[in-house]
Amino acid sequence: MKIAFDGQRVIVTGAGHGFGRAISKAFADAGAAVWACDLNAAGLEETRRLCGKTCEVRTLDVSDRAAVTAFVAEAAGGAAIDVLVNNAGGVRGQVGRPIEEISEQDWHTIFDVNVTGAFYFAQAVTPGMKQKKRGRIINISSRAGLEISLTGIQAYASAKAAQIGLTRQLAHELGPWGITVNNVAPGFVRSNPTTERQWDSYGEAGQRKLVDSIALKRLGAPEDIAHAVMFFASDYAGWITGQVLSVDGGK
Repeated sequence: MKIAFDGQRVIVTGAGHGFGRAISKAFADAGAAVWACDLNAAGLEETRRLCGKTCEVRTLDVSDRAAVTAFVAEAAGGAAIDVLVNNAGGVRGQVGRPIEEISEQDWHTIFDVNVTGAFYFAQAVTPGMKQKKRGRIINISSRAGLEISLTGIQAYASAKAAQIGLTRQLAHELGPWGITVNNVAPGFVRSNPTTERQWDSYGEAGQRKLVDSIALKRLGAPEDIAHAVMFFASDYAGWITGQVLSVDGGK
């Protein structure tokens, strides 16, 4: 199976490290023109260096609707975006705490980056995709959206579940125009400073317990998530939409 994206325009959000960087590089290596964004300007520059000359980067807050609209217009260049990967997300520096300690801002901050940003980007790319009668939208959720979150953060588990609901709803709305909308739900992967801190917090016994709970008895890598995204974006997945693919080594 050879998957190539020559001549296609691809947007990847949250591309300053981890999954987003691996996804950006995978598309760039496959011939796509990649437009990557993140709040992490220094991380974006490293992503651009690794991806090469076919990658453009912009510092962007995905919860800023006007900024999202302008970025999509720039990336499209008067044409249509072929692939959107809504990867921006995470816990925004929060840790698990009792529900009564969670502020309104704590709750909304996590929803803004994980759900609202994905909605704004999907909204911005849809007109071009409809006109072209083809498009791929891939949202990066989490096992936390399917069960409970290892982080213990209520908003994170809720936001990732909401993103899966958005995926299924958009799949039915946009299907008549040949636009597929799917979701990749990664298991625990050591992919950024947040997951490294989480891994360290488990201690040796907790780390061993986590690995032992995985069928393949090992952690995955960001590239494993990128491979799943590439499949959903390819012609091989042309009759697959509204689906959630768990990439977690087997649970």
